[in-house]
Amino acid sequence: MAEQRQYDVIVIGGGSTGENAAGYARENGLSVALVESQLVGGECSYWACMPSKALLRPGEVLAAARRVPAAASAVTGTIDVDKALRSRDKFASEWNDDGQAEWLASVDVGLVRGHGRLAGDRTVEVDTDSGDRITLTARTAVVVATGSTAAVPPIEGLRDIATWDNRDVTSAKQVPARLLVLGGGVVGVEMAQAYRRLGAEEVTIVEMGDRLLANEEPFVGAEVAEAFADEGIRVLTGAKATKATRESADAPVTLTLDDGTELVGDELVVAVGRQARTDDIGVDTVGLTPGRYLEVDDRLRVADVDGGWLYAAGDVNGRALLTHQGKYQARLVGDIIAGRDVTAWADNRAVPRVVFTDPQVAAVGKTEQQARDAGIDVRTVHYDIGDVAAGALHGKGVSGTAQLVIDQTHRVVVGATFVGPAVGELVHAATIAIVGEVPMDTLWHAVPAFPTLSEVWLRLLEADRALG
Repeated sequence: MAEQRQYDVIVIGGGSTGENAAGYARENGLSVALVESQLVGGECSYWACMPSKALLRPGEVLAAARRVPAAASAVTGTIDVDKALRSRDKFASEWNDDGQAEWLASVDVGLVRGHGRLAGDRTVEVDTDSGDRITLTARTAVVVATGSTAAVPPIEGLRDIATWDNRDVTSAKQVPARLLVLGGGVVGVEMAQAYRRLGAEEVTIVEMGDRLLANEEPFVGAEVAEAFADEGIRVLTGAKATKATRESADAPVTLTLDDGTELVGDELVVAVGRQARTDDIGVDTVGLTPGRYLEVDDRLRVADVDGGWLYAAGDVNGRALLTHQGKYQARLVGDIIAGRDVTAWADNRAVPRVVFTDPQVAAVGKTEQQARDAGIDVRTVHYDIGDVAAGALHGKGVSGTAQLVIDQTHRVVVGATFVGPAVGELVHAATIAIVGEVPMDTLWHAVPAFPTLSEVWLRLLEADRALG
């Protein structure tokens, strides 16, 4: 007979979202079980945020030094790839989750290791690695936090050959001489630059759309593509892959485009987007369709499930596929389940995102087009980050665009985008301005320190004033 256990809250998925949902529910006095089939800490800790940034960091530091004339001559060597990969391993905790499991125990969250599936109203069945089955029932709520997985496009032969997804490319043990990257989104551009700077001789990005980072402002993709061209990364936009072939896992891979072009690489990274990890978690037992994102309201309750007991947080609900937004939702869901009257409205107004390429890309809120589509009376102002003192101090040839999207009717910022060195550190100020609906006249009194990159805020305000 299956073992039976009961808790106030059951969380399926032990990534950063699930951990936070469990932790905040427990902080509110609820008993909690967290179910995880792989590593506690999830995608961000082991295969995304942390290892990818560890791979990017050595090249970023070298490039920054080489831009400063007085330091450039001191940079005489190249990246120590072995040390870079070992550093990456440490940032990924050597793919060991003992520390995370200890944290769960320290806050009295029960960890159940195994594959969890919904099995009807407030019920989760867990098949453990040892072959046992545990049935968990929730007095109050079940939270699905199973995240997302790499999508595979319908290209002939692609599913039949060995390729790399985001997990493979961030955990690889060597740098291929020739790397093909299918997809010009965040994963594609970050890993293309990381591997080029780690020593890949040829790196080619194949993007079906008309620009890189298509969800951001058009100037973003153009400026990143220009920087990539300068360091030998080939960018093909408007390029549709139609076929992929490979004789064996160790053989070169050939990617054929719709114009007949054949690209050959030693590895192919498939980075065309994400899909919800809901295909095998029992959502059909509560009337939902496997493989789809779980639609939620602003209290993160799953739609079309009676009783208001099922919640979904993080990537799995499709609202904002970013670690920090998943954690935000997790904090709220822990409070909501405990009876607090809060809603996840930041998802609809101010989602910050950073692409850790060189130049960095940081944005929050709406793009100009999104604002116009929402019926907002829009004004945009721009300034070149290379023209502020801090930009010049970052080195020779530094440039990049800063833009604010302004709601002229209400005189508040609704979107901001920055391209340039270290601009990820600018985005939180913009997030606060948008979340707080700080009037433009009030922002005049938020004085930026000199000489920091934040001076660009003053220049943007001056540009807005000049327009009257």
